[in-house]
Amino acid sequence: MAEYQIVAEPRRTLGKKNRQLRRQGYVPGVVYGPALEAKSVQFPYRAIELMLMNAGGTNLIDVVLDGETYPSLAREVQRDVVRGNILHVDLLAVDESQRIRVEVPIAMEGESPVVTAREGILITGRSSLTLEVFPRDIRDRIIIDLSQLTELGAEVLVSDLSFGEAVTVHNDPNEMLAKIVQPAAARADSDLEEAGDELEGEADAEGGEGEEAADS
Repeated sequence: MAEYQIVAEPRRTLGKKNRQLRRQGYVPGVVYGPALEAKSVQFPYRAIELMLMNAGGTNLIDVVLDGETYPSLAREVQRDVVRGNILHVDLLAVDESQRIRVEVPIAMEGESPVVTAREGILITGRSSLTLEVFPRDIRDRIIIDLSQLTELGAEVLVSDLSFGEAVTVHNDPNEMLAKIVQPAAARADSDLEEAGDELEGEADAEGGEGEEAADS
């Protein structure tokens, strides 16, 4: 049984008639899957709103319909562009014996001691990874511990994350997810200092050549 569960009602209204359904406090939706004929359903607005807030798109939701339970993932949520109200929900009924692809968000936790000391700044890459997993192994987030980044240049790559043999990551293993870099101001000062040293070295060299020419 999934951690989240919601009861769906069969829906017989289609198209423009769904407007009346929404005025009655329901959200139209559809439950579909590779081995399931699409079923038109409806949910009480508040119930589906809370469910989506808690489960998101990476937690299994047991959709109970006519006495049957369909482990599902929220695949698409249509909202009013102005008010943000939920207009329609698509739920993918999964086969728990087959792996599926999901987008799992990345969450940063902790803080790098370099950043805390204001000696470096954190830059980040993508906000999610594409994982291929069995439905029951889906995680709601991928945690990156920033406290392990203890020096300038320290970074976390996709390949640094461990998911186990049952999970396939469909992202470039060399892609950077988090990195500590030198602050722009400090980097600019360093570049100026290096340029000054180079100019000083060139001036010394020219001066030396002039002295040699005078001696001769």
